[in-house]
This record gives sequence, C-alpha cells and structure tokens, in this order.
Amino acid sequence: MNEFFIEDEAVLRIGEVVEVSGRYITILVDKNKNLSDLFFKGKVLKNVSVNSFIEIKKGFLSLIVKIESEKIIEDKKNDLNNTGGSSANHYLRFLTTSLLGYIDNQGKFAGGTREFPLIGNEAFIVTENIIQSIHAITTKNDLSINFAKTDLENIDISIPVDGLLNSHIAIFGNTGSGKSNTLAALYKNGYEKLNANIQNDFRNKCRFLLFDFNGEYTSNDCITPDKKVYNLATQTNNGDKIPIPKEMLLEHEMLSILSDATDKTQKPFLKRVLNFYSKVNSVDKPIEYFRTILEKSIKETLTSSDKVKTDTIIDFFRLLFDDQDLTSDLEFFYANKVWKIKNSSNFMNKEENVPCTKIFQYAEKFEFSSDLLDDFLKFSYLQLIKEILSNQSEHSHVSPVINRLVSNKNDIKKIFDTSGKEEFWKESNFIVINLNMVNLTMKKTLPLLISKWAYENKKQEDKKSSLSLIIDEAHNILSNTSNRESENWKDYRLETFEEIIKEGRKFGVFVTISSQRPNDISPTIISQAHNYFIHRLINQNDLYAIQKAVSYIDKVSEESIPTLPRGTCIFSGVLSQMPLKLRVTELDNKHKPKSDTLSFNDFID
Repeated sequence: MNEFFIEDEAVLRIGEVVEVSGRYITILVDKNKNLSDLFFKGKVLKNVSVNSFIEIKKGFLSLIVKIESEKIIEDKKNDLNNTGGSSANHYLRFLTTSLLGYIDNQGKFAGGTREFPLIGNEAFIVTENIIQSIHAITTKNDLSINFAKTDLENIDISIPVDGLLNSHIAIFGNTGSGKSNTLAALYKNGYEKLNANIQNDFRNKCRFLLFDFNGEYTSNDCITPDKKVYNLATQTNNGDKIPIPKEMLLEHEMLSILSDATDKTQKPFLKRVLNFYSKVNSVDKPIEYFRTILEKSIKETLTSSDKVKTDTIIDFFRLLFDDQDLTSDLEFFYANKVWKIKNSSNFMNKEENVPCTKIFQYAEKFEFSSDLLDDFLKFSYLQLIKEILSNQSEHSHVSPVINRLVSNKNDIKKIFDTSGKEEFWKESNFIVINLNMVNLTMKKTLPLLISKWAYENKKQEDKKSSLSLIIDEAHNILSNTSNRESENWKDYRLETFEEIIKEGRKFGVFVTISSQRPNDISPTIISQAHNYFIHRLINQNDLYAIQKAVSYIDKVSEESIPTLPRGTCIFSGVLSQMPLKLRVTELDNKHKPKSDTLSFNDFID
C-alpha cells in the first residue's frame, strides 16, 4: 500500500513551494513535469495551467490553490553545467497561485485561509475526487438541480435549491452570450424539482412571476408547460387582460405615478378624490348619494351670477356626463346676471326651476359605469367642481392631472381587467407577462404596478409561501439613467424595487434580474443579489459595475469575462466558496427561449 501511495505521489507531484507572500504562493515546477498531459491509473490527466487547481500538502493537511499566472526564468546554474539535451532544462517554470482553502477531515472543501503552506511543501496535480470536492456546493441530502458543467474539467455541478431559488439572483451578459438560456434552464429545472418534491399544495406555496419584455419565454414548453401567459397589447384591442383587484389601481402612489402628479397641488387633490370615492362607496346606496351631490353642485352652479366661473364648471360637467349639449336649453341673461331656460321666464335664481334643465335631468339618471377608471375620473371631475365652487382649488393647477389620467385610460383598459371576476393566480402558479407589444410608458409602469401589488399582498400573508419575481431585460425598468421620465417617477420606481430586494427575503419574496447592461441598473439592486451568473460582457462600464458591486469574484475570473464563449458564465455568490466557471447546458429547441440569432443560411432553398 505504501509503495502504491509513493508511486501515486511521484506521478502527481509537480513541484514545491518556493515563496509565500500572504495569499499568493509561488511554486517551482519540476523540470520533468512540463508536459501538457500525464497518465495516471489508465486516465489522461491535464497538466497544470492558468486557472487550474493545485494541491499543496502540509503534513496531513491539503491546501488548495488556483494558478493565476506562470513564467519562466533562465536557469543560469544549469547553463554553467550544460552538457546538451533538451532546451526545456535551461529554464525554470514558476507558477503564481492564490490560496483558496483546504480539504477538511471529512474530505470536504472549505474556503478561507485557515493555514498557509511552508516553503518546501510539495505541490500535486489534483485528482478527480478533489476536483469534485472543490466544486461540490451540495451535500448528500440536499434538494439540488443540475443544469451546468464545469468549463475546464467538464464535471456536472449540482446546485442546491435552498440557497439558489430562495435568494436574489442576477444574470448578466451581452446579447447572444446565453443569459436567456441560463434563466430558462435555471427555472425549468427549479420548477420541476420543487413540483416533484412538494406534494401538498405546491401551487399556493410557490409562485413565480416573470416579466418578459421581448416575448422570449411564451412558447408552450419554455420553462414549464403549466405556465399562464398574458400576451398584452396596447396597439390593438386583441391582447389579453390581467385580472387585478381595484385596490391595486386606486392606490394613491400608483395614481400619482400614472398621472405624473405634482407634489404640492395634484397629489393632495388625488388624495381628496380617493377619500371622496371611499366615502361614497361606504354608504348603503352609493349611486343615490353621488346623484345627490351632483344635483346640489348643479344647483350651486346655475344659481351663480359669475358667468366665467360657471362656464368653467359646466365644461367639467360636459366631461363628467360625456355630452357636449348639456346646456343647449340654457342661456345667460346678462341684464340680471342669471341663467335661464331659453324662450321662457324660468330663471335659475329660483332653485325650483333648476330640475327643469337638461343638465339636472342627466344628474337624476346618472349611473356608474362598469369600468373602474371611468368611475374614478367621474369622481375626479365632481371633486374638482366642488372645489371650484368653494374656491378651494384653481382648476388650471389641478385639471392637468385628470387629463393625464384620461390619456392613459385607454392603455390601462386594454391590459387590465378590474371586474373582479377572475383571480390573478387562478390558472397557474407560474405567470409570464409578455410586454413585447406594449408601449414604452406601460412597459415601465406595468411591472412596477404588479410587483408592488404582489409584494404588498405577500407581506400580509400569514402562511409560509414564496414569491419569485423574475425580470428579464431588467435595465428597461431598473435603470437609474433614464431621461424619458420625471425624477419623481424614476425615484419612486427604483425605491420600490430597492425595497423589495432589500426587505423581500424576510417575507419570502425573491428577485431574479437578467440584463445586458448592468451599468444602467441601480448599484443598490446589483449589490443586494446573493448569487450571480455572469456571461460575456465587453463594455468597460459594465465590467466596472460588476467589479464594484460583486464582492465574490476574483481577479482572474473578472479578467476572463470579456472572452467567455457563448453559454459559459462565472457563477459566484454566497452559495459557492469561490467563483466557478460553468458551461450551462443548452436547452433543446422545444424548451429554449426565442432568443436565437437569425441565420441567413435558413433563407437559402
């Protein structure tokens, strides 16, 4: 046994430690170990090179180092005694390595600098068992998923579900680098594993919400065939509608964002409208209460002698009743400064004459519509009318906020179903919202609306469950450099997502972002991620953003990012004790997202 052990060490030995400088260890390679491959027990082992691992034996302890660079220096001593032979013997080969950790008593790899090697300690090529230990991030009983291999050693990597899917994840990479395949493979395997192992009430315990900006994940079998896809559209009326409760839209901050309301006048006005809406709907007969207020406001308007003021108010009544001929039966009698019914002596300074008017009869027959936003706008007009009559508001300051809501109304009606007849999570616990055919305003607004609503609901739940928010092309909504929106809107949008990613974990809410421009995304959001899959990035600003935010990545891994091949990424984070270079398994055509580059060869007959 001893002889075999000594022979094994003789084959695997590659040199010895000649310098220890903190975490950086220099190894002098034996002159007979400069071949590209070695034979060991019938297997071909790759000899050491940059990015390879080396085992350094210090007594009974095995220290693991990683090669960062190598160099050769002329062996002057050998030159003096040169008697010919190979030119390789004229040079000394030195490897500069960094200390990663050690193999503990149970044969498991532990990261950190528990001990340092001594000069003269022997260095060995690592065997497959040690490589497995270095890359092992799961234990025997862990629930794990397999969708990647190590790039250099081609070893299958098992990643634990706990620690990955219950963490914030960031996937970065230029277009065509394979990040969409990584996202799809991650959640395909994760969803299948959870579904297979959570037997009781899986659909209510684990929920997934994916915002798909380019329609990449909408095919039947992409990620899971059990998903529900909402194909939204603002250009046509043929798109799907998302079922949401009315509370989601009738929320002060949401209305303020949709209408780009100003802080000093318009936001307080929206608050008063919401209070008015709640007050009316809290009584036994809301429609009768609303009609009474309408009738009272009409009487105040028509009995007023201020022609300019009443003209302004009547214009808002026209918008409320959606009728331009409201006052076709009325005229203003300038001599007495009073409204009257045409061709009659019925003057409006007598309140008993007001019910004879067309506008009052509209009020008596008024009905709420079936559309939530239409009703809210009618409340807004009536609130404004009341405030003009009482000299509480200047209409020129307040009316623009209503006009902006009106301009967004059609888009909101095309994508939301607020009837309350359907439930958001009714059909599936994996929902894909396809934003490909949605205009730019709604692309920025919709993910914020739904994410905030889902997060607030999750915070109020007592039962244990998880919610995964998956944002593809996250720079579309998490950018801190966008100039197409007001500062208030941008600040609110970023603050909302920053709160979710900072506080969501304790409520079971986990965020996954995927982007080709990490530099455009808020640094707070990037730095709060727990695990990173970093594909090829070339832009210097993007690389700097990664360097600044990701504390888990070493210099060699960082420098390799611009040259990573398609599908290969650096996996780094709290799950792994060191960065791993992984090659994500490419999904077959049936399951992959629709993100392939067009090939002109396909056009050739």
